[in-house]
Amino acid sequence: MSKLIIFTDGGSRGNPGPAACGAVIKNEAGKIILKSSKYIGKATNNQAEYEALILVLEKVKEINKSKQTKVNIDCFLDSELVVKQLNREYKMKNEGLKPLFIKVNNLISEFNSVKFFHIPREKNKLADKLVNQELDAQIK
Repeated sequence: MSKLIIFTDGGSRGNPGPAACGAVIKNEAGKIILKSSKYIGKATNNQAEYEALILVLEKVKEINKSKQTKVNIDCFLDSELVVKQLNREYKMKNEGLKPLFIKVNNLISEFNSVKFFHIPREKNKLADKLVNQELDAQIK
C-alpha cells in the first residue's frame, strides 16, 4: 500500500477576492511527484483552502486510477479552521463552505485513509508559492 504526502494552500486577495489554490504531492521518500495550481475566481480564503484539497484529491484519484490498491494520504494545510472542520473538531456552520466540505468528504472515500494535519505557514512555502504565482499571473 502506498502513501502520499500532500501540501495544499489556498488564498484570496481580498476576502472575498480573486483566489487561487495550489498543491504539492510527494511520495513517501519526500520526492515531489506533482505540483498543481489553479485560479478559481472570486472566493474567500477558506473557500480557496477547500478548493486546493479538491484539486489535489482529484489529481490523486486520476494518478491512482490504474492501481489495484487504495492509497493512504497525509494532507498538510496551514488553515487550522479547515483542518479542524475536516477532523470534526469544529462544526460546519458556514453555508458557503458546506458544499466544498461535502465534496472533499466524497473524494476522501476513494482512498484507504486520508488524514489532515495543521502546519505553520512557514512549512507550507511551496504550496503558498504556487497560489501566489497563479494570482500574480491572473491579476495584472
